[in-house]
Amino acid sequence: MRFERLVIEADENTFSLDFHPRLTVISGVGRLEREGLISELVGSLSSSRPGVHAEVAADNGNRFAIFRPHGARARVINVEAAADVSSRFADQHGHIDLLSVAGLDTRSARRALRLTSSDLTTSTHHDQIIRRLAGVDPDILWDLAARVAEAQHALDSEAEASGSAPEDAAVVAQIEEQHQRFEDAQARAERFRKISFVAGAVAALSAVPTAMFVGRVAAMVWIIVAAAVTALSFVQHQRMQSARKAESAALALAGAESYLGFHLQRVNGLLDSEQARRRLVEAGAEHEAAMAQWFALAGDIVPEWAHEHRDEIETAGRRMQDVSAISATPLAVDTDDDQIAGLAHALVNRLENVRSIGPAGESLPLVLDDSLNGLDPSLKAPLLEMLVRSSESQQIVFLTEDSDVADWARLEAMTGDLSILEPTPADEPSSNNGTQTINVA
Repeated sequence: MRFERLVIEADENTFSLDFHPRLTVISGVGRLEREGLISELVGSLSSSRPGVHAEVAADNGNRFAIFRPHGARARVINVEAAADVSSRFADQHGHIDLLSVAGLDTRSARRALRLTSSDLTTSTHHDQIIRRLAGVDPDILWDLAARVAEAQHALDSEAEASGSAPEDAAVVAQIEEQHQRFEDAQARAERFRKISFVAGAVAALSAVPTAMFVGRVAAMVWIIVAAAVTALSFVQHQRMQSARKAESAALALAGAESYLGFHLQRVNGLLDSEQARRRLVEAGAEHEAAMAQWFALAGDIVPEWAHEHRDEIETAGRRMQDVSAISATPLAVDTDDDQIAGLAHALVNRLENVRSIGPAGESLPLVLDDSLNGLDPSLKAPLLEMLVRSSESQQIVFLTEDSDVADWARLEAMTGDLSILEPTPADEPSSNNGTQTINVA
C-alpha cells in the first residue's frame, strides 16, 4: 500500500500533501512538526479524527479514497469502481480502521512504521551483537547457554520445592556469609578478651614488684603491654560490631530482625529445613557461576536473547565461514564500510518488517523520522542511494530537517525517482481555496 495524498482540514484551511509512489522527502520540518505529521499519517489509516482524508494505492493497483468528514460517517471509496467499500475496512464498532484489519492499533503501527535515528542506532547495535556472537565457537556458545539453562532450571526447582523464589538464594547466601563472618569475629573477640584479661592481670601484678625492685621506668613496660593488649581487644570488638551491622543489613533485606528470626520467618518456611537451605544456596551459586562464564564469553547479552535470535546468529556464522573459505587470510575491514553495512542492514530489516504488515499482507510505507541525523556526511550518501533502490518495491516517506538530505534530494528529484516537499515561505500568498501548498521539486 502506498500513500498518494494526505489532506488535513483545520478550521477554514486545508493542508495537502502529494506523495511520490517511491520516495518522498519532506524537508524543513522540526521535531514537533514531524511528530504531528506522523500521527496524521498513521491516523489516516486507523480511526483518525474527522477532517483527515487520505488517498492510497493497494499493492494490486486498486486505489482507495478514505474520507472522514465532519459530522458524517467515515467512508472508503474504490476510486476505479466508484464504489463504497467501507464495510471491508470497518471494525466491530463500524469505524473505518485499516490497521485493525491487519491486527494493529495506532500505537503498534506507529512503532512499526516509524524509524528514528535512535531506532536505527539500536538496530545497528543489534546487528553488531549478532555478528559478535556469530564469531564465537558455536559449540562453546550453545553448550554454555545450555549450562545456564540447566542451572536456572535447577535453581527454579529448588526454589519451588522450598516454597520460595529463585531470588531468595542470593539473599540466603548473603545472610549465611555475613552471619559466618560475625561468628568468626565474635570468636576472635572472645579469645582476645580472655587473653587481654589474663595479660592485663599479669601485667598489673608484675608492674608493682618491678616498680619496687627495679624502678618505675621498667614498670612502664608492663603498663604498655597491658594497654596494647587492651587496644587489640578493643579493635576485635569493633570488628565484631561491624560484622554484626553487616549481618543486620543482610537480614533487613530478608525482612528479619535477627538471625534466629530469619530462620523462623523466612519466606514460606524456606529455612525450616537446613538441607533445603543448603540446596538452594548451592543451586544459586552454580547459576551465578554459569552466568559469570556466559557474560565473560558473550558480553552483556543474556542467554535468553541469544536463544531468541539463534537462527540469525547461526546464519551470520555460516556467512562468516563462507568468507573465510574464500580467503585464506583475514580480510581487513574498513571502519566506515563496516558502519555503513550495519546501518544499511538495519534499514533493510525494517523495510522487510513492514513489507507485509498491512491488511491481507499488504505492504505499508516506512516513515523515516530524520533517521540519518547525527551521521557523518560521508555515511549518508550511500545510505540514501540504498533507500532509492529499496523504494522500487516499497514506498518510503522521509521527514527531515537535515540540510544534507535536502540538498541531495533536490538533485535526485530531477531523475524522477523521488520528490522533495518543502514548506512554502510564510510571506508567499496561499491559494484561493485556502489550501496551504507545499513546493515540489
